[in-house]
Amino acid sequence: MNRVFLLCFLLTLLCTSVRAQQTDYFADHSFTLADTLRGALRPERNSFDVTYYELHLEVDINDRAIEGRVDMDYKITAPTKRLQVDLFRNMQIDSITKDGRHLAYDRLEDAVFIQLPRLANPNDNIHRISIYYGGQPTAARNAPWDGGFVWSLDQKDRTWVGIACEGDGASLWWPNKDHLGDEPDSMLVSVTVPKRLFVASNGNLREEVELDNNYQKRYDWFVSYPINNYNISLGIGSYVHFDSTYVAFDGEELALDYYVLDYNLERARKQFEQVPPMLAAYEHYFGKYPFWNDGYALIETPFLGMEHQSGIAYGNRYMRGYLGGLIPADMDWDFIIIHESGHEYFGNSISVADHAEMWIHEAFTTYMEALYVEYLHGEADARRYLKSQLAFIKNESPMLGPLGVNFDDFGSSDHYYKGSWMLHTLRHMINDDPVFFGMLRSFYQDHKRSIVSTEQVVDYFSNFAEKDLHPFFEQYLRHPDVPVLELRQNGSSVEYRWRVQTLNFNYPVGVLIGKEPVRLDATADWQVMGKGFSPKEVSIDRSRFLVDIELTE
Repeated sequence: MNRVFLLCFLLTLLCTSVRAQQTDYFADHSFTLADTLRGALRPERNSFDVTYYELHLEVDINDRAIEGRVDMDYKITAPTKRLQVDLFRNMQIDSITKDGRHLAYDRLEDAVFIQLPRLANPNDNIHRISIYYGGQPTAARNAPWDGGFVWSLDQKDRTWVGIACEGDGASLWWPNKDHLGDEPDSMLVSVTVPKRLFVASNGNLREEVELDNNYQKRYDWFVSYPINNYNISLGIGSYVHFDSTYVAFDGEELALDYYVLDYNLERARKQFEQVPPMLAAYEHYFGKYPFWNDGYALIETPFLGMEHQSGIAYGNRYMRGYLGGLIPADMDWDFIIIHESGHEYFGNSISVADHAEMWIHEAFTTYMEALYVEYLHGEADARRYLKSQLAFIKNESPMLGPLGVNFDDFGSSDHYYKGSWMLHTLRHMINDDPVFFGMLRSFYQDHKRSIVSTEQVVDYFSNFAEKDLHPFFEQYLRHPDVPVLELRQNGSSVEYRWRVQTLNFNYPVGVLIGKEPVRLDATADWQVMGKGFSPKEVSIDRSRFLVDIELTE
């Protein structure tokens, strides 16, 4: 590795650490060179746009190893002599070729820097690089929270393999431009395994071929929409397939495909009856399922679940709730189906370019769980379900992390549950359901199958609601504390104001004076609430607002 080149990386790392220290909440986080290489968009990444991948893979079950080739099609977007792709350092690269010529490359941490034959300039031409590689990929310690391959056995002691790699990155098992900001427009996944096994993956199964050696089969899957690299996955096992259809509000039919272990077929037929009503709920609020031509699928996996696009990993053991719990005792729906399918809208269709903004994936999807309940069972049950989420809110760190360093260490699930309640609070601060739901649907429709940022969300919501919502999101996303409604007795009057860490936080809130609901237009300045009652008689409407209340002198 060129010493000047390496020095530049080390300086970048230093600058990144300084930037992180400027935010008190993340000052104790140390970010490594590997974090910067994965998280930052350097010229070696910004100079090209991936349009298509082909993953050709042979899986060696006995050795827990893989070997294959990735063909990467791309366009040059800025002059460059060098491209960065990513592959974990424990995986070996045999060669990299372009137009039949071997290319030189260097490896640094989990990054691979490919030297092009000559300076490449921007144009509309599609180029292809082929990377031949292999090795024993990382085995997941606790999927899906720790990424990697899950080498498992089913109840009949037969091979059962799954993969989950969100956070860790798809480069733990196949070489790619491993940054959320660049999704291929489409992808082919071709996997060869012993012929006793079936491979389920994303998109549609194009071909199933028994090889001439008489002991292997190849399965070719094709994804026809843009897709996050970490969403590419495999389920390998003794699967059986059954299917159904969902009829959209306009009469169009969506293919539903299910891949489950053979002995779970009847349980799956019953459990997966939840899918069409769920799709109707999500269509009601946001529009039709986003990956229509690829279909909707559930693939049984040896881990709990993951939102793999058009091939959702399902491992909830056909139980209600989350392995039998989490949801109110009188509710009977499968949390993994409902939550992971919600990610088809927020996470897969609408995606972020940086893990630090993962609240956009998780907050919206977690609130979609409540909207699912509201659509099927009414608003009162939705509020009961939302109340069950409150126990998981910690208020210990911001929901928005530091950018450009592959940050994925939030320390809590606030970007799920607090994020859900942030949206619920916004709904009731706006206090106009047609406006709120129109805003959600319009935002989704205007940004589906695209990459968005926090700034885009806040700008769009502010414009749609015709109110500056930047202070609202600033408080909830960038500070661990929720807004506090301060009360005080001033003579015969009770007064109130907001105590927050942001300026211009001027938003209404619902309270109860005794049992009487009252709506207050609170600001940072003291205002009179009324007379003839004590501040102790005032409480927050906690079925609608995630704020605290505090009496002060």
